[in-house]
Amino acid sequence: MTVFWKKISSGIAAICLTATSLWAFSGAGVFADTADDDPNDGIVTKYERKTDLLNETHEDAPVISADSYILYDADSGSILLGNDYDVQKEPASMTKVMTVLLALERLEMNEVVTITHEMYIEVDKITDDYVKVPFNEGEEITVQDLVYAAVLKSANDAALILGMYMGGTESAFCEIMNAKAAEIGCLNTHFSSAYGLSTPDNITTPYDMALILNEAVSNTKYTEISTTLNYTINATNKYSSERNITNGNKFVKTTEYAYEYYIGGKTGFTNTAGYTLCAAAKKNNRTLVGCVFNAADQNIRYKDLVKLFDYGYSTFTTVEITESEFTPLIDEASTQMSGLLSDTNLYISDQRVVLDHYITTTSARAQLGSTNRLDLSDAMIDPSAEQQTLEIPLCKVYSDKTYLIGTMVVEIEKKAGVIEINPEKKTNLSNVRNILITFAVLSGLILLLVIVLLIFRARIIKNRRDEATRRANML
Repeated sequence: MTVFWKKISSGIAAICLTATSLWAFSGAGVFADTADDDPNDGIVTKYERKTDLLNETHEDAPVISADSYILYDADSGSILLGNDYDVQKEPASMTKVMTVLLALERLEMNEVVTITHEMYIEVDKITDDYVKVPFNEGEEITVQDLVYAAVLKSANDAALILGMYMGGTESAFCEIMNAKAAEIGCLNTHFSSAYGLSTPDNITTPYDMALILNEAVSNTKYTEISTTLNYTINATNKYSSERNITNGNKFVKTTEYAYEYYIGGKTGFTNTAGYTLCAAAKKNNRTLVGCVFNAADQNIRYKDLVKLFDYGYSTFTTVEITESEFTPLIDEASTQMSGLLSDTNLYISDQRVVLDHYITTTSARAQLGSTNRLDLSDAMIDPSAEQQTLEIPLCKVYSDKTYLIGTMVVEIEKKAGVIEINPEKKTNLSNVRNILITFAVLSGLILLLVIVLLIFRARIIKNRRDEATRRANML
């Protein structure tokens, strides 16, 4: 087979496979493209889902007093409500969430910290308008005591001691804080203080703060600590009596601002930052995180967050995505695709499904129901490729919106033992074929020659008979 004919046949096969892949899967739940209808129009991607709900009009949304705020769905990663949620601001004592998060990850709670001379000098620099326990130079205190003091009392000396114990110096510890922030996806955060010193370069955003608090309540004992009402620091080598600490967070210590589903948070205040508050809530196994920056006063910040939580749980629904609900579509597509490839030298070598775990949408939309769709509009199979990967979108379709929630990944390879015929690569089969073709051509030529000879002989015989006849007539 010449290269020319090989290219022609491959092109024809590619056209056939592509065309077939666009119509053979049309049916319930499996999408087939048409020239006038782009299936990707209006599909909300994973990246777009983060802020998609902010683009919808929510006329009954609560009025929030804070300058900037966010309501974040921790399961799906969607921002439900927000204002200036990516604007950098001072977090004040909310900084301590990161300090305590690192302490809970890196240290043992019963670990004993000795307050060194260097620690004491730095602690002594904290001005009197910042809350302290206080601690003494040479005092031996447990990590647990420092953590509870930092969270419940918002003790700045406790947070600074923890930071210096982990980093050696506060500046070195801030590098650890910033690395951790980047690790969990904070793009607009820079810590220069272990406890929340009022300074223009100790900054974060409502969105980043929500990520930090969610990390703390999801992966550490932060919930257990921050929801504790009272804690006692036992006598130490430098302090002869017990020190009792009461949680200053009004979600915990008051009935007026108590919130049933609260699972942890942190307050903050400085003259430049104003009143700040971050909190997480869990209801029906669904976690929401809210943050307010520069609220109108210390009490309204609690009311702001309760309004956000109540609205979030009533107006939005987080849907869990399971692979089993897509199994019929995946099986059907796999079966039909294998059928399309059965007459080729290709086969499906592997397939897998990559799904997001959750999506969040409005409760009203979810109540109308949804269908699942497997989108084959861009499924292009190249019959000449040794290996190829198809990434087929999986969608959840509501009455007015379609969410891209995963991918069916299909690996296609050539079958082993398939022999390519081309002039550059001679094989035994090609030699046999060449011999057969030569034999056929020679046989044809010989047959043609015999036929020509027979015709020529017949004409000679006829001419002789005609000549004999003319001579007889002349006599």
